[in-house]
Amino acid sequence: MKNYTITVNGVAYDVTVEETDTAAVSAPAAPKAAPKAAPKAAPKAAAPKAAAGGAGSIKVEAGTSGKVFKIEASIGQALKAGDPVIIVEAMKMEIPIVAPQDGTVASIDCAVGDSIEAGAVLATMN
Repeated sequence: MKNYTITVNGVAYDVTVEETDTAAVSAPAAPKAAPKAAPKAAPKAAAPKAAAGGAGSIKVEAGTSGKVFKIEASIGQALKAGDPVIIVEAMKMEIPIVAPQDGTVASIDCAVGDSIEAGAVLATMN
């Protein structure tokens, strides 16, 4: 077995090479003198805001996690099933969250820029 130090993009790795019929290389060791950055904590989801004017019985829920990009509807606005209520940005795509059925917007429970999880209630309707 032979020990080598290999530098890749300025980071040095210690490797051990064993001579056999087929050369085997062990997994690279931790980089020499390369400080590890502490992992960053994931941002916490914002607490839902109080429903303005009372919550409705129909929940408009996020289909995916992401960030609230735009609020399309306003409180008191009449919507048909399939009309966009909130636009969520996930993986650089804008995903419309639509009204599940006909009704009137009772509350908007998020704000532009909020991080949301899949299944979160973003708005309610009557």
